[in-house]
This record gives sequence, structure tokens and C-alpha cells, in this order.
Amino acid sequence: MTSSGKEKNKDIDSGAFALSGQLGKSIQHLRKTYNLSLSDLAEQSGVAKSIISQIERNETNPTLATIWRLSQALDVSIERFLVQSDEKPFLEKSTRADTPILVSQDGKFKLAIIGWLKTVEWLQWYDVSAEPGGILFSEPHQRGSIESLSVIEGVLEVEVGSLIERAGAGETLRYRCDRPHIIRNIGGARAHATMVCILKAAVME
Repeated sequence: MTSSGKEKNKDIDSGAFALSGQLGKSIQHLRKTYNLSLSDLAEQSGVAKSIISQIERNETNPTLATIWRLSQALDVSIERFLVQSDEKPFLEKSTRADTPILVSQDGKFKLAIIGWLKTVEWLQWYDVSAEPGGILFSEPHQRGSIESLSVIEGVLEVEVGSLIERAGAGETLRYRCDRPHIIRNIGGARAHATMVCILKAAVME
């Protein structure tokens, strides 16, 4: 083999090692985010606990089938698993024109999607404004999801099942959003808040 061929193989090996290391970090991060033990993930994925441990420690190169099983168990795409980290400084700006706006059926609630597209599978956040009397009906998110509504101005009320609670400026309401829920502006002025939705945050029996 020529020296150039050896160098190419060396680069390939180095790249594979880096990719495998990033995969292990991603799996470990998601497993801990979902509060899963190695045994839990092994049971849900069908991948041996020892293999998962080796992957997380970057001691083995998993097959594509193994990666697929783990991605299904953690409810993420394979593409997300295989994205390499970038250690370079990162600074990104979104303009007002780049920010999508969701509007409630009554036209009185507006949700600006200020969350990052890359986190949409597990974390979403919004800038919320509501006119007096506005009502926002929401369908259930996936099981275990939690929503956090922090009021900046005005008074908002949240209804989840038989529970109803209100919050004013400087107060926060947290609630399960894996069931139908309603947010109302019950004050006499415009309300402003931030809302964060953590998908699969916890299973609260």
C-alpha cells in the first residue's frame, strides 16, 4: 500500500472513531434525559445492556441494525444520532420574518415559534401573546410531555382535566400536556408569556 493509501485509511479510521464517539454521547444523553437505566433501554430496544454500555463508552462500533433499534427505543431519527458535533463557535440569528406564528381559532392567541428546529423532537418553546378573552385549545402531546407557562404580563388561566389554575406576571404554571388542555386570558388586558414544552419529559402516574 502506498503512503497516500495509508494516510487515507488513517483518516477514515479517525473519522469513524469520532462518529462512533458522538453516537455514544448522543445515546447516553437521550437515555438520561428520558430517565432510563441501561437495563430499561436494553429491554425497550432489544440490544444487550453490555453492548449499550460499550457504545456509550466508545468501545465498539455498532451495526446499523443496532443503531436503528436504539433510535426506535429513544424515539429519534437515525440522522439525529449520526450528526457529528461541531466544536467551533456557534452564533445564529433568526429575524422576525423567519419566525413562524401560530394563531388560535378565535384569533386572539398568537404563538411565535422561537424554539430551535433541531430540538423540536424533544423541546419546543414559544413566545405567547393573548388578547382579553382569548382561548387556546390544545390537543394532547405525546405521553409524558410537560408544558411550562411563564407569565410576563397579564393573567392567564390553565385548565387540565378537572384542574384549573391561574398565574399573573412573574408566576409559572407547569402541567401535563399529554391530555387536552386549555389556556385562557382571563384578565382585562393583553397577556404575554413564554411557553416551553418538554416532550416525553416524564411519565407521571
